[in-house]
Order: sequence, then structure tokens, then C-alpha cells
Amino acid sequence: MTDVAATPTQTVRLSVRDRELEYPVVPAVEGNDGIVVASLLKDTGMVTVDPGFTNTASCESKITYIDGDEGVLRYRGYPIRQLAEGSTFLETSYLLIHGELPSKEERVAFAERVNRHGLVHEDFRTFMGTFPRHAHPMAVMASAMNALGTFYPESLSISDEEAIELATVLILAKTRTITSYVHRARRGEPLLYPDYSRGYVEDFLRMTFAEPYAQYEANPAVVAAMEKLLILHADHEQNCSTSTVRIVGSSNANIYASMAAGVNALGGPLHGGANEAVLVMLDEILANGGDATDFMKRVKNKEPGVRLMGFGHRVYKNYDPRAAIVKESAHEVLESLGASDPRLEIAMGLEEIALADDYFISRKLYPNVDFYTGLIYKAMGFDTAMFTPLFALGRMPGWIAQWREMRKDPQTKIGRPRQIYTGSPKRDYVPVDER
Repeated sequence: MTDVAATPTQTVRLSVRDRELEYPVVPAVEGNDGIVVASLLKDTGMVTVDPGFTNTASCESKITYIDGDEGVLRYRGYPIRQLAEGSTFLETSYLLIHGELPSKEERVAFAERVNRHGLVHEDFRTFMGTFPRHAHPMAVMASAMNALGTFYPESLSISDEEAIELATVLILAKTRTITSYVHRARRGEPLLYPDYSRGYVEDFLRMTFAEPYAQYEANPAVVAAMEKLLILHADHEQNCSTSTVRIVGSSNANIYASMAAGVNALGGPLHGGANEAVLVMLDEILANGGDATDFMKRVKNKEPGVRLMGFGHRVYKNYDPRAAIVKESAHEVLESLGASDPRLEIAMGLEEIALADDYFISRKLYPNVDFYTGLIYKAMGFDTAMFTPLFALGRMPGWIAQWREMRKDPQTKIGRPRQIYTGSPKRDYVPVDER
């Protein structure tokens, strides 16, 4: 029998087969402390089993803090609502990557440097045009991220700080351009060049939606909403894609390869594709009469094929703090555009029922960030297939920050999880004629 008991000396005692072992505890500034079990295999011949790594801390990090029970999200100590309401995406990117908010001069210089690098090489534009028009946008983005590094070999070093800083700026700058290209290519529209005189988000919207023969002025409410959405998606601790970035980077893969791996992980429907699934669900409800109450009854009855999307979260067991901000933005964008979307009314009806019904409350099924996000993107004019690439655009600074932190961490080792082998025992090969 095995038992674990905490001691006042910040160690834990582990009893295994009549042996008493002690392991140190890493104290957290906030949240869960961690038991260091790196020598467990050597000490006991055993490993821990933790499918999905739900109880395993793969690293120490100073970037993002989440308290899922209380619905708390902070970047470098700053509450997410304060950043969403007062900061910009590039300023938040600087904060995540460099650890502190920039001075006024640093903020201006960083934004100018990123905007100055928005243009991509003409050969890269040609490369982007070789994909089939209806190729999955995330596959195109991952390929583009891998290819990007080949155009800037001077930024590939993982040990040269200037090269890493250059790669950081190039990725932030050119991912915006790549995302706009993916959107336009899907529609058969000509690709537009960046305009350095505009802000990061405003110019992204211009490159995405402008007609090449007409003057484009972005709606301020749309710009503000997009700014918030990018900030809200900028980092989220050690989720699937972020841990993928770290584990790929642990092999000394360059930052572009690591970002491409993050894009591929994010492309999975259980991760970044959730906001698409919400819109599909709302469309189905609308097609069936738009009755939110009837749909929620079907969810509770566990009818085949009926799934409630956009509720619940692997980490949050309370209202996702990002969801409240996104909900406010949804109203602001639709009002500013003079548009009404019956799906928003359905969404609000689903939320109202979930927050009042013990069935959903007991299961901690609160709206998450994906629930209202798709409605905003749709109102802005994005195709549903573009929702996850927009997620990737927002997540770039978090992935970069995590990769850079991983690279400087002296405890970093190449990722190599263990397994419990449950296959056949040793057996002898049988020649094909004797089988």
C-alpha cells in the first residue's frame, strides 16, 4: 500500500513496499504546490500514471496564473479584465514575452518594429498561393510557419539572444499577414500589402477585408473587439498546444518549428476548434425553431447526437473570466454594425438556463471563452473555418513567451514521458508458413 503525507518541512513522505522516502515540494506563489518526483523511478522502480497529465506539472512558469475554481486568469500577475480593457495586443505581447509592461518609449518602439516587419518576401507570397483554395486554414498556417524560418536563417539560432528577439518580432508581424492571406485566398481575393501607418489590429482588418480599389476605414468597435479577443487568447498556461510548443522546443528545435507544432495542436477540434462547434450548434438550434429550452431538455435527456458546446472547461470550474468579456463585446459589435443575430438570442437563452438549472450547475457547465467568440467573428465577416486561425494569431505571444522561458530554464530536459506497457509478454517469431 502507498500513502503520501505532507510534512511541515516542505517535503512529502512516500511509503512504498515498506520503504520510507522523502521528496521535496516546490512551493507556488499561488495555486498548487508541486511534489518533485524526478527520482521516483530510480528510487522505487515505479512511475506515476497520469493520463492527460491532469495532475502533472511539467515545468515551473512565471507567465500565466489560472485559478479554475475561482475563475481567475492573470498574465504576469495582471488580471485579464484589466488588460483587455486597458492594454493593446502588442503591449500584452510585450508583457508576456519580456515579463513587465513596457515603458511608453518601449511600447512605441516595439509596436513600430513589429509593424515594420509585416511585409513578407515575394517568394513567400508565391508559396502561400500554391495551396488549394479550400485547404484547411490551420494546415496552411502550420506549413507557412515552418516555411517562414527558411526565409530568415539569421533568426534560427536558439542561443543567440538577438536572433531570438528578431524571430519573436518576425513571427508576431508576419502571422498577422499570413492569417489575412489565408482568409483572402479562400475567397479567391488578391493579397494586400501591409500599411505601416496603421495599428496592428486595424491593419490586420484592412488586409483581411479591404477591397483593393477602395479606401478602407475600420469600424472602431470592431477594432476594439478584435484587440480584446487577441488579448484574451494570448496565453492560457500549459494547455495542449502550449505544452506541445514546449516539448518540441525541448529537443532544441527552432522557434518556428515549435510554433508550427503549436498550430497543429491547436487545430484539433477538442482544442482550438471549439468555437466553430458552438456556431454549428447554434445554427442547428435555429434551423429547428430556435427553442433554447427544448434544446437544453434534450441535452439533459442525453439524446443521441445532442451536445452542448461552449460550456465547461478542463481548468475552469467557475465562469470563465474571458467569457464575460467576450459576451460584452458580442453586444457591442452587433450594435455597432447595426446587425441582429438570432443566434445571439439563442446563446443568451442557453446561458440563462445553464446558470439557473441545478443539472448544469452541479456539473460546473459554465460558458467558456468559445461560447460567444464565433458570433463576433461571424459578425465581423470571417468564415467559420477562420475561427481557429484567429485563435492561433492571438496565441502566438503566449507560445513565444513559453518557448523562451523553456529555453532559459536550467531544469529543461528533452520531453520523454514514460509508459506502462500492457502488451504481449515475450514470444517467439513464427515463420509465415507455420502460422
